[in-house]
Amino acid sequence: MRSLTDHRAAALALAAPLPAVEVSLQDADGLVLADDLRTDEALPRWDNSAMDGYAVRSADVSALPVSLRVVADLPAGSADEPVVVAGSAARIMTGAPVPAGADTIVPVELTDAGTVTVLVRDAPVAGTHIRRAGEDAVPGDVVVAAGTLLGPAAIAAVASLGRATVRVHRRPRVAVVSTGDELVPPGSPLRRGQIPDSNSWLLAAAVREAGGVAVRIGPVPDDVDALRDLLLGLDVDAIVTSGGVSVGAYDVVKAALLDQPDVEFLPVAVQPGKPQGLGRLPGGTPIYTLPGNPVSSFASFEMFVRPALLRMRGLRDVERPTVLAVADESWTTPPGRAQLMPVRWVGPDRVARATARGSGSHLVARLALAEGLAVIPAEIAQVAAGDRITVLRVSP
Repeated sequence: MRSLTDHRAAALALAAPLPAVEVSLQDADGLVLADDLRTDEALPRWDNSAMDGYAVRSADVSALPVSLRVVADLPAGSADEPVVVAGSAARIMTGAPVPAGADTIVPVELTDAGTVTVLVRDAPVAGTHIRRAGEDAVPGDVVVAAGTLLGPAAIAAVASLGRATVRVHRRPRVAVVSTGDELVPPGSPLRRGQIPDSNSWLLAAAVREAGGVAVRIGPVPDDVDALRDLLLGLDVDAIVTSGGVSVGAYDVVKAALLDQPDVEFLPVAVQPGKPQGLGRLPGGTPIYTLPGNPVSSFASFEMFVRPALLRMRGLRDVERPTVLAVADESWTTPPGRAQLMPVRWVGPDRVARATARGSGSHLVARLALAEGLAVIPAEIAQVAAGDRITVLRVSP
């Protein structure tokens, strides 16, 4: 059997950042920057006031109090270029360029707020309350690096450069295909032996949560030829299937792709999620074939597919955050296999199994309780209450 670590590496190796496209800043939120963005000018572009007050010469306020003539009124955005000479001051608002001759800003609170003359009662030391040109960035500095996820702060930085468009990696389009004659769409009447299709909805939501565009297809009947034609005809960036990859008589995904030289099916030393498959279809599209039990599909997506989709988006850090937590209870683990146990938080640093039945691969109704996956190494035979374990956070 392949180890969990080795299969994660094989899954990630199938992914590469998608080609860059140029989008408006309006549409860039949540996408990943493809190129370093450098500034070609100083930021701020000029010395500007950090306070509402008066721009003065420090020599004029060395003896206090003092009355100064107001020679200009400078709101933020003003293009005026007055000169502050001896005995004068310019009323100035936060963000306005500091006028020539001035070397200090006196906050309005230290004055009588005059508009013709101003009485300065107290004053800071020379140079105070001035934001200097270039103190944020100088020409040539990288302001936003390639691989940055463009959220609010990064979008603001891009806008500060005067950029109306940016080059980003587009979101991966991912086909989600659930297979099985027993599956029917949610809301349909059920006959004996049938169940609602939950996997395609689970995986489509997981694709979207990972930043991809889900193309949900399913449920698809257990027809080998029809499934093969469907998979080979998809025009997407990646394909995720659920079901039909084990060793049963009706494992349709495995049968449909068994003749594909670049797709492999093999057991992975993990529970749940032992039967796995992955590879490339003839056109180069990566395909990840996951087991059909819902908890297995969920855990397999987290371990193998999600990091690959993040890499396709252009992200460099593709791993979920992990924390060390204390097990609130004991449970057994499968011999020789890593375990992915759905857990929930029961204290600031304590977790318990999300359901008393543990990591059973069919327990979809209780999957909603899972806030993390406890990753138990293959060499651990049992988790004891009080043990410190690694937990992969899958919800905020």
